[in-house]
This record gives sequence, structure tokens and C-alpha cells, in this order.
Amino acid sequence: MDKETTAGVLFGMGAYGLWGLLPLYFVALAPAGAVEIVANRVVWSLVFCVLLVTVTRSWRVLGAAFRNRTVIGPLGIAALLIAVNWLTYTYGVTTGHAVEASLGYFINPLVSVLLGVFVLKEKLRPLQWAAVGIGFVAVGVLTVSYGKLPWIALTLAFSFGLYGFVKKRVGPRVDAATSLTVETIVLTPLAAATMVFLGVTGAESLTTNGAGHFWLLVASGVITAVPLLFFGASARRLPMTTIGLLQYLAPVLQFILALVVLKETMTTDRWIGFGFVWLALLLLTVDMLRTARKNSVSRKLARAAA
Repeated sequence: MDKETTAGVLFGMGAYGLWGLLPLYFVALAPAGAVEIVANRVVWSLVFCVLLVTVTRSWRVLGAAFRNRTVIGPLGIAALLIAVNWLTYTYGVTTGHAVEASLGYFINPLVSVLLGVFVLKEKLRPLQWAAVGIGFVAVGVLTVSYGKLPWIALTLAFSFGLYGFVKKRVGPRVDAATSLTVETIVLTPLAAATMVFLGVTGAESLTTNGAGHFWLLVASGVITAVPLLFFGASARRLPMTTIGLLQYLAPVLQFILALVVLKETMTTDRWIGFGFVWLALLLLTVDMLRTARKNSVSRKLARAAA
């Protein structure tokens, strides 16, 4: 691999590894609820981003991004998508649904395939069709198991799938730090208003649960911003195939933590549902690797012919 690809892989592993460990952090933030946690994540992320932009002297680049409609529009959409994703995921982990939350990120690659079909008008290869079909079976099995649609998982899968799609489209026009800063600025007014409302109504825990809890919530800025920076840096350097392989790291870690640390239970029918999901992911992985290999051989032959 060249240096850019190696850096992309390392950034991707860093992003998905940190996201995989987030359940431990959210549990440590009790009694803060999902809304308060997300509001603090946004506000303290802005502080981190302002320091980052100042240190890197990127204010002109940031200003140019806000003046560019082809950048600010998609990043505004990305900000809303990641806010939905954060709220849903935090709610899932803090209410005893960490296993279902991990399911969302297992399903995410299937959502990426569907986006390719419906948005980019791509034609599916046979293994992709099989993976999507098995994925629908898995959702059906899990719906029966839960007694309802696994809405936490589906919301996470679609919100992050769309977020990654938007970030990939805008990636070549803006660097990771600027992209994150724009997204954070877009969300900050609502997040700040939420924090004020929680404080006025006495529903906040930021200042009422000791210094340790206060600094844990303040640290959410760094804990939120760093993996997003890593993800943005990775998405700019790697093809979607490689990102698709790396993203399995996060749900694997989340799933293990949910069972081993958070002690959530898995019934037999849920194991069956997850088994179908993992089979679909195996087929997608085989297809991605096979296609990447064919493309590599084709490029080599083309260079040799030239």
C-alpha cells in the first residue's frame, strides 16, 4: 500500500475502534440521558474544533467552506444525519439496547448497497443480491424476536449510511477538520439551547453530580471529535470497499461489550437473526474482495498494454 492508503487504513481503524468502545463511556456518564449527552457532545466538540482550527490556522479555509454552496449544503445535511445517529445510539446504549445498537452498524453495509441501487443507479452483482435478500430475512426474524421492528438498529443503519454517503461525495472538496467544524457549528445553536433548557428545568446533570462527572461530560468534545476526524481523513483516502471492510470493527466491539460488560441477553431467535446478518456480511465481503481483485488485475493489464 502507498502512504495515503496506509494512513487511510490506520485512520479508519482508529475511528471504528473508538466508536466500538463508546458504550463504556456512555455508561460512565450516568445519570445523564441521551439528549443531555448529545447536546454536550456537540457544544464541547465546537470548543475542540475552534482550538484545532486556530492551531492549524485554518480560519480562511473554514470561511471558504461556508461560502461554497456545494460544500455547506451537503455538510448541513450530514450534520443533521449524524445528530440523529448520535441520539439514537446513545438512547440505545443507555436504555439497555446496546445489542440492537450494534446490529444497526452490522446492517449498515447493506444500506450502503441499497444506496448504490436507488441513488447511484448501480446494478447489483449476484452476491450482493443474495446479501440484500438475506438481510431482509434477518430483519424479519429479528422483528418477530423483538415483537416490533428493530427501529434502533434500522435508524442507526440508515442515518450513518447516508452520513457516510454524503461525506464521501463532499470529501474531495474539504478536509476532515473543516468538515467536522462546519457540522458542529450547524448543530451548536440547538445543542446549546437544549443545555440551557435542561439547566433551567433542573433536568441537567452537568453541574449537579460532582467534578468527575462534569469533566467526563466536557471530555465528550474530544471523544466525539477525534473519531469523526479520523473517519473523515479515512473516507478521503480510501475507496468505499476498504471502508466497508473496516466498519465491521465497531459493531463487533459493541456487540462484545454489550454481552460481556453490559450483560445484555441474547435469545435463540436473536442469535438466528444475527446469524443471517453475519452471513449477508460474509457474502458482501467476498463480493467486495473479488471485485477489488478483478479491478486491480484490469488496471495492471491496462497499464501493461499502454
